[in-house]
Amino acid sequence: MTFYGARDLAAAFRTVRGNTLTIASELTEEQYGFSPATGSRTAGQVLTHIALGSKFQEIIHMEKRNNFDGMDFPALFANMAAEEQKPRTKAEIIALLKENNHHFSNWLETVSDDFLAEPVGMPAGASPASKTRFEMLLGVKEHEMHHRGQLMLIQRMLGGTPHLTRQMTERMAAMRQK
Repeated sequence: MTFYGARDLAAAFRTVRGNTLTIASELTEEQYGFSPATGSRTAGQVLTHIALGSKFQEIIHMEKRNNFDGMDFPALFANMAAEEQKPRTKAEIIALLKENNHHFSNWLETVSDDFLAEPVGMPAGASPASKTRFEMLLGVKEHEMHHRGQLMLIQRMLGGTPHLTRQMTERMAAMRQK
């Protein structure tokens, strides 16, 4: 019996992306250019990085690779870094986040439990030596949550309060009133 399958994974990804889209919408166009420290990504670059985050997993899983043999990691990461650096407007980044959310989450819903259970060999020297497709695909959501935390900190640095904090504050106030 499986307790967390493809539909659950897709729903969780959509929830995480929905929260990211809320932050993306709340930041102003000017705030997209804010970088919290020299050499770090701007808010817009973090959002673009998030939008492109599933691409690596798509290569592995949509092509049904069972290992990393033959993958040109330097070229793959150079292409992703170049995409992050492309100038984009707030509207373009939000559209990219929505498009990739739709594409990736709809694909996730189609995979079987057997597919999610398949092992994928990691690159030589990696530990563990293999992971299941489920573990790897769950990583897309976890990766986005990591970067969304950075965006929430950026919101605070710019004088805002993240929507998840506002929602929790409202729930706590409602509970105190009961």
